[in-house]
Amino acid sequence: MTGTLVLAGTPIGDIADAPPRLAEELAGADVVAAEDTRRLRRLTQGLGVTPKGRIVSYFEGNEAARTPELVEELLGGARVLLVTDAGMPSVSDPGYRLVAAAVEKDVRVTAVPGPSAVLTALALSGLPVDRFCFEGFLPRKGGERLSRLREVAEERRTLVYFEAPHRLDDTLAAMAEAFGAERRAAVCRELTKTYEEVKRGELGALAEWAADGVRGEITVVVEGAPEKGAGEIDDEELVRRVRVREEAGERRKEAIAAVAVEAGVPKRAVFDAVVAAKNAAGRPPA
Repeated sequence: MTGTLVLAGTPIGDIADAPPRLAEELAGADVVAAEDTRRLRRLTQGLGVTPKGRIVSYFEGNEAARTPELVEELLGGARVLLVTDAGMPSVSDPGYRLVAAAVEKDVRVTAVPGPSAVLTALALSGLPVDRFCFEGFLPRKGGERLSRLREVAEERRTLVYFEAPHRLDDTLAAMAEAFGAERRAAVCRELTKTYEEVKRGELGALAEWAADGVRGEITVVVEGAPEKGAGEIDDEELVRRVRVREEAGERRKEAIAAVAVEAGVPKRAVFDAVVAAKNAAGRPPA
């Protein structure tokens, strides 16, 4: 009989937020796989728990190599508990490889729900929460970061990002460039901790605020693009949207169809705009 893989959410700040089941699983698991064993030790001490099982490290550097070992434990009937430094495993943290491997072997996977910086920041932001996208961390290089942001410039759902404090000013400036300086956002810092802060405002103003330096763990929530009527979108904008999707890897046919849907115009109108722009680009100057 195979074992069970348990994904356990851990506090993102205040240890009192730990769910009661977390202590039970830490105490009873056969194997505890932790992103950082030193942080695990502080967590178990704070909860007054002594794990009975074997403790192993499971982080980005050894995730690929250690996954087969943990799968063997699961196939042998072990209960394996996976915890990361904060929040839910697999959400911008180690875990996806192990879950996928366990599912492939028909091993049961369950979870101990816990705190989430994504949902906490979203709820505190004051921005629409009915539809949202989690984008994780942006690329570190400026050009790649701006390109990634431009891919979602027309996304109408609220966007949620993680960011390092020393890159926050550059990221907010890039967001202001890609989305518009007037787009609303919220910078959520040190959530559930002593110096928790939520700074709300337009991207341009937030970029200026962050230029003086910001400390702590950061989650950024950005308002989605405003919905435009068909009459407000000209041919140049339709062509730009198709180009953005093509640069992101979509085939032109699919890009045209997607832009037509989001703009509320016939596919033929988008196709004609793209063809006209191509002809104009190849036409010699008068």
